Amino acid sequence: MATTCKHPRVRIVSRHEDTEFVECLECGEVFDSEEFRDMEIEETVETEDAPDDVKAQE
Repeated sequence: MATTCKHPRVRIVSRHEDTEFVECLECGEVFDSEEFRDMEIEETVETEDAPDDVKAQE
């Protein structure tokens, strides 16, 4: 099973009107910077929830 890149390093490759497009320097994927922010938010929420899940299993 392939691991999902968490896009640790990105660079802006294009700006069009109100949209920025970024490229992951690790995997080469290009996406809207808003998508990147959404991924960061989801990861933060998962990280914050993780300790509670561990406590619930104990």
